[in-house]
Amino acid sequence: MSRVPGWLGRLGAGLTEMSERLNERRAEVAKERAEAEPADAPPAAAPAPPARRPAPPAGPRPDPAEAVPWGVRVAAEAGWRLLVLAGTVWVLMRVISAVQLVVFAFVIALLVTALLQPTVARLTRRGVPRGPATALTAISGFVVIGLMGWFVTWQVMENIDTLSNQIQNGIDDLRNWLLKSPFHVTDKQINQIAKNLREAIGANADQITSAGLEGVQVIVEALTGILLVFFSTLFLLYDGERIWQWFLKLVPSAARPGVAGAGPRAWRTLTAYVRGTVLVALIDAIFIGIGIYFLDVPMAVPLAVFIFLFSFIPLVGAVASGALAVIVALVTQGVFTAVMTLAVVLAVQQIEGHVLQPFILGRAVRVHPLAVVLTVATGGMVAGIGGAVVAVPLVAVTNTVVGYLRQYSLEVQVQDAPAEPAQEAGEENAEDPAHQE
Repeated sequence: MSRVPGWLGRLGAGLTEMSERLNERRAEVAKERAEAEPADAPPAAAPAPPARRPAPPAGPRPDPAEAVPWGVRVAAEAGWRLLVLAGTVWVLMRVISAVQLVVFAFVIALLVTALLQPTVARLTRRGVPRGPATALTAISGFVVIGLMGWFVTWQVMENIDTLSNQIQNGIDDLRNWLLKSPFHVTDKQINQIAKNLREAIGANADQITSAGLEGVQVIVEALTGILLVFFSTLFLLYDGERIWQWFLKLVPSAARPGVAGAGPRAWRTLTAYVRGTVLVALIDAIFIGIGIYFLDVPMAVPLAVFIFLFSFIPLVGAVASGALAVIVALVTQGVFTAVMTLAVVLAVQQIEGHVLQPFILGRAVRVHPLAVVLTVATGGMVAGIGGAVVAVPLVAVTNTVVGYLRQYSLEVQVQDAPAEPAQEAGEENAEDPAHQE
């Protein structure tokens, strides 16, 4: 037999003996501790359990919007509304740019209608039927405008040769004056400037040629725009009231009373602006034309017509037309005549800005000069000369409409506000017969 079972038995016996000794030793140590401690000592405190985080309160969690600060919420609300408005304006501008010719034709028709509508109303009050009065006024107005354009073109074509010779002589005189002036300009510098101008013209010859080739398309668009303006003006003069009533039907019923009240006020503002601008432009053209005529500036009458047309662009038009008159005087009559022309232009513009504009337009068109400058610049950047022309009347009409709608909303709030409790109690007591007795 093997010895393994015997070895296992001895190992088990040894382990049992060691266990008994360990138990005895534990009992002795416990007995010694019990004898060392006093009888009235409190039992040892059990170790404190580790601290635990408090449980979250029961119930639904708060609204996340309430956790956001109030200022941040206001900024976010205003921000997304501004984004929506900016997107709407961008889409509107894209649509307008796609049909720019139609939009400008209709806006110009509105301006012409505002100018001619008082004449139609005057003829109608004198017994002329509305149809003949409209046709007579519209045709007369467009004939006058066409004659002005024809006169300017005829004067330019008749005097182009003489003007060319005068310009050449004026350039030579200007060159001699610069050589003798105290600015120390040399003949070499003048020749270099002339060379740079020739090189610039030669470098842009392709663009000039392409612009000339596109002239046919420009003429077609101009004729189309003139026809649209003519027919739009006819219908606005004849059926303006019915067109406005049809437009009111498209407005929501809740906003219809306010829009119906703002429309006539906007039209009065537009009419006052157009009639005042025409009168001011006419006065500018007459006085500046008389001044440059007595200064022997060539083509004084066409320049006066240009001044009249450019005056429809506030601020910028007067400066551009005046600069054109000064340049023509400089290259044809010399420096002294140019300085005198500049003095005439500045004097007339000062009278216009400080006397004519406040007296003629009055308080009908209340737009700050800074708003006029920014509006004209924005309109010119967006849509060129046409945008600069229609920008200021658009801002004037918008200012009138916004002011009226604000006042109208305040009046509606006052009418809809509940009566005071004391006033209501007094009215009830006054109506109660028992209280009166």
